[in-house]
Amino acid sequence: MKTTMCSDLRNNYSSQKYTQSAEDLLSLAINMTEPNSSSWRRTKELEDVLKNHDVFESEVESKHRIVVLNQLNTLVKQWVIDLSIARNMTPEEAVRVGGKIYTFGSYKLGVYHRGADIDALCVVPQHIHRSDYFTSFFELLKMQHEIKELRAIEEAFVPVLKMKFNNIEIDMLFARLELNEISEYLDLRDNMLLANLDPKCVRSLNGCRVTDQILRLVPNIENFRLALRAIRLWAKKKGIYSNILGYFGGVSWAILLARTCLLYPNADATILIEKFFLIFSLWKWPAPVYLKPPEDVNLGFPVWDRRVNILDRDHLMPIITPAYPEQNSTFNVSASSKAIIQESFDNGLLIIKEIMMGVTKWDALFEPAFFFGKYRHYITLFVGSPSTGHHIEWCGFIEAKIRHLIGTLERNPYITLAHVHPEMFTPLKLNKTNHCCSVWFIGLAFKKGETLNIDLTDDIQIFIDTTKRQAEQIRLLKEDMTLEARYIKKRELKNFISPSLIKRKRKIVILL
Repeated sequence: MKTTMCSDLRNNYSSQKYTQSAEDLLSLAINMTEPNSSSWRRTKELEDVLKNHDVFESEVESKHRIVVLNQLNTLVKQWVIDLSIARNMTPEEAVRVGGKIYTFGSYKLGVYHRGADIDALCVVPQHIHRSDYFTSFFELLKMQHEIKELRAIEEAFVPVLKMKFNNIEIDMLFARLELNEISEYLDLRDNMLLANLDPKCVRSLNGCRVTDQILRLVPNIENFRLALRAIRLWAKKKGIYSNILGYFGGVSWAILLARTCLLYPNADATILIEKFFLIFSLWKWPAPVYLKPPEDVNLGFPVWDRRVNILDRDHLMPIITPAYPEQNSTFNVSASSKAIIQESFDNGLLIIKEIMMGVTKWDALFEPAFFFGKYRHYITLFVGSPSTGHHIEWCGFIEAKIRHLIGTLERNPYITLAHVHPEMFTPLKLNKTNHCCSVWFIGLAFKKGETLNIDLTDDIQIFIDTTKRQAEQIRLLKEDMTLEARYIKKRELKNFISPSLIKRKRKIVILL
């Protein structure tokens, strides 16, 4: 049975067949088997382990999120009313035009963890403009004593307001629709809502539209949610959860698991996790992963299609969003991050097989990856700034540029892998000229069997100079903001991070 299934997977996921006949594949479920008693037992064991890892919020904390979102929604409505009246509408008309908050991402999917932020979208009618959002609405938010750390990132690819609202971090996007009124029951999945919108509004709407499509397509939402919590935790522990650094982000992991759910519609969470690792350890990348056939919508927005777009042919692990305009959610993946992700899939499959056979426990799946100590050579990127607010913004800017450095390192003929750790660390020895300092680590693997004397100084300096110049162009670079790179060997890591991160502790698991 297993041999036949593996053979079917290899045949179905071959690159040539998948790209040529996606519609035929998408309607096929591989297995309709219902879960049995042993499967339910493993699910209960999984839930207990996930609780120990703090991936669930308490009921009180979840209710607090609802209260915060309601307050934010009220502020949006009042802002639209006041602005509408200022533009010569009657009070009755101003109330009627509406405006509301939508959520998306992990919160809307129902897989957010304790302390997680909320992705939100402010939707307004056509007489409200983005310039209003970043001026009058921004000023309204500044007046609220519950809101701290308010920042406007207006020039981003997807413009956003970031804030802490009663200790809940919120990233809120903006979309202006070509409608006179925003109904409380407006369904953002309607493709015609995108007609005549500017690209920034379309990109802002994309998060909600993709999340809604995923929830609509998944056969059993509760099983999907539990399995996705486990996959997200596993990906974070293995250091492969970061879209901006070239790994997979939250939406990509959700699409992969949703694809698994469509193939095994009756499976419970533990079987879904097992099949997830089986499918994607066998997947013939760069064959794209679809949840549904691309929609035939002719509104003029670019969609992912390697038959038409030359640049799309270079994408290494394409995972295509299920809402028009379809995009590749993993376009940042590099040769190095692909190798790291694929290795993680393979190792995950080995562990999940042992769990299913009763040889090991679920905790084994969530053991952290051994990054420090895996490589003999590292590049460190030290980022410094004089204040906390500036530091957050400066680090976010640098993080978005690191993938360009990875690309440069990968082009070096002697480097076989450039592995960036997705987490920022506070170094043990702080730069005395800065109040705030963080460091990223990039592990390097070189070709074996050769005596190498490689000088990466020029490549690294070009990265630093280019990054600072780009920061100056958008007026981000402030006095005393620093970016410094150093080459260090494994034995020097102890000077910058805790020894507990460098030395792996062996775990002894006794099965009763």
